[in-house]
Amino acid sequence: MSEAPPATQLPTIGELGADLLTITRERRALTLATPFICVAAYFVLASVRLWPLAVLSLMYLSFVTYGSISHDLVHRTLALPRRWNEFFLTTIELLAFRSGHAYRLAHLHHHARFPHDDDIEGTAAKMSFWRTLLEGVIFQPRIMWWALAHKHQLRHVVAMEVVAALGLLLICLVTLAWTPLFGVYAVLMVMGAWVIPLVTSYLPHNPEGATALLQTKLFRGKVASIIAMEHLYHLEHHLYPMVPHHNWPELARRLDPVFKSAGIRPIVLGF
Repeated sequence: MSEAPPATQLPTIGELGADLLTITRERRALTLATPFICVAAYFVLASVRLWPLAVLSLMYLSFVTYGSISHDLVHRTLALPRRWNEFFLTTIELLAFRSGHAYRLAHLHHHARFPHDDDIEGTAAKMSFWRTLLEGVIFQPRIMWWALAHKHQLRHVVAMEVVAALGLLLICLVTLAWTPLFGVYAVLMVMGAWVIPLVTSYLPHNPEGATALLQTKLFRGKVASIIAMEHLYHLEHHLYPMVPHHNWPELARRLDPVFKSAGIRPIVLGF
């Protein structure tokens, strides 16, 4: 087990700055519109056979849904009325043939239980690299089944989302008789989800860590930040899940002195 750092009193979110909890209305609107813009871009680009750009639009869609936009909706950090938050969580995740509320249940359980064995989302952190890649293929069906197998108030919502996702997949496959656009869309989105356990569990977590500060790795580096599109801040998110993803870089900047005093050494990728 990793050696624990000296005891560190983490600052409250109020001490770090309440501005970290806010985003502008314009940014919120753009955030919610982005997944639908990506889908529209795919169909426009694919219809004129600009396939490389069409594929890139779906790669971006996969990245910003589960990794940030849907993630914010899971944590309700976009300051939306509850009804609209749930609507967008369902709708945006259905664009990727996933259940948004199964995602919420598994992810919030991960925050509460990692690194315990009953944390289904964090399971890959204890796997080998190759087993994690295999886990990606079955991960979405696993968390949907996991969410359906537990009695809770959202069970019927998850069930409806699963039925809707399967129905949309079936429609996409049926339309292959007339056009490849929807079938290719479905295949690419399903494949895009296969890296989720790798990038959200295996790479950022250390299940042997003795404290919350050691159970999630600290990443820094401009090159990696650009490649990850400012999504390097998994430790910061675990410590302050109420902060929307737009403010993670600033949260990280304000936490750097805290991490330094605690003896947490970042993994620097690039410079």
